[in-house]
Amino acid sequence: MTATLRVVVPAIALATLLTGCAGSTDATPADESTAAPVAPTEVSTAAPRLAVTHDGGVTVLDASSLEPVAEFDLDGFTRLNAAGDGRHVLISAGSGFRVLDTGAWSEPHGDHSHHYTAAPALADWSFDAEKPGHVVRHADVTTLFADGTGQVQTFDPHRLSEGKPETAIHQTPEAHHGVAVDLADGGMVTTVGNAESRSGVVVLDADRKEVARNEQCPGVHGEAAAADEVLVFGCQDGVLVVRDGVINKIQSPDVYGRIGNQSGSEASPIVLGDYKTDKDAELERPQRVMLVDTVANRLTPVDLGTSYSFRSLGRGPQGEALVLGTDGALHVIDPVTATVTRKIAVVDPWTEPLEWQDPRPTLAVSGAIAYVTEPATGELHAVDLATGAVTATAQLEHTPNEITAAA
Repeated sequence: MTATLRVVVPAIALATLLTGCAGSTDATPADESTAAPVAPTEVSTAAPRLAVTHDGGVTVLDASSLEPVAEFDLDGFTRLNAAGDGRHVLISAGSGFRVLDTGAWSEPHGDHSHHYTAAPALADWSFDAEKPGHVVRHADVTTLFADGTGQVQTFDPHRLSEGKPETAIHQTPEAHHGVAVDLADGGMVTTVGNAESRSGVVVLDADRKEVARNEQCPGVHGEAAAADEVLVFGCQDGVLVVRDGVINKIQSPDVYGRIGNQSGSEASPIVLGDYKTDKDAELERPQRVMLVDTVANRLTPVDLGTSYSFRSLGRGPQGEALVLGTDGALHVIDPVTATVTRKIAVVDPWTEPLEWQDPRPTLAVSGAIAYVTEPATGELHAVDLATGAVTATAQLEHTPNEITAAA
């Protein structure tokens, strides 16, 4: 995989970049290998950034103005995940996880923080992984899963600014499309499976000795953390809930009731999940989502009256559940009452494509702001979740695909 940096500073954004992203205007090297490092610039307020993929690359945007800061050309299909330190993004592609420094960060200093910006940069090293898969950020640790080998790598994301951090390695018994989560006490939860099937999860202690196991979860996929470090893993017939080393199964109301993608919040004991009931569908377009109450061990479906995709799920700052529907609206759900409390019109109605890699409107949430891509128009929208107003819209140079906020 090759990478080329192009720093982009539109004229209309120059004033913003000079005040909020000054470091990014200083680097326009013709040859990255000989360019001198650019010192960071201290700015008055936090200036978080977004990363957006397109066919052939990734663009870094200012999260407030939505103006481009830098663009990197990358070969092949790429996926994005926040690294966990509020600054870096992990790019899954080829034979590893590459590290993108978005060039914006904050450093605590007593009762306040100092904020900095610099030119974004793509590291010349990567976390090697055959078929890089899920990235999980939990308990101040970032965990990477390699589907091709079943290897798990964990590291402190706050060391990324110093170079490649030291990693701890755990090897699952067999390679599979899996996921692993590090726990606050040093333990770990990993999926169980092989190249043909996946069946459940296992809880390991800090010495990686088995504490608990449950293999009553066919097709186990995805994870989410709720309040009090309770973890939820999706099954084709419900979910597994892991609390304090104990695993409970919650059965779906349908014989085939797949919850394959989840979104959790530390502000809520309830996890949001997608919900599919047609095992034989080439592409099911469900209109219900599922709320997983990890305290009552109960599943509650919510009918949206519109379909959505696996890139439609998110959580707001108060734990509210968010679903971007194909009707073009952001559906805000109160997870306690399991009711849609508000619909925010954001994009035009759309249809989910058959291929999961193809662009479709995608939701990313950072604090009180929801970001929604609109591939049909090449636009990106910012939504204030407190007011429901679309506060900014930007025309992007490329058709957007995946999006993540670094912070």
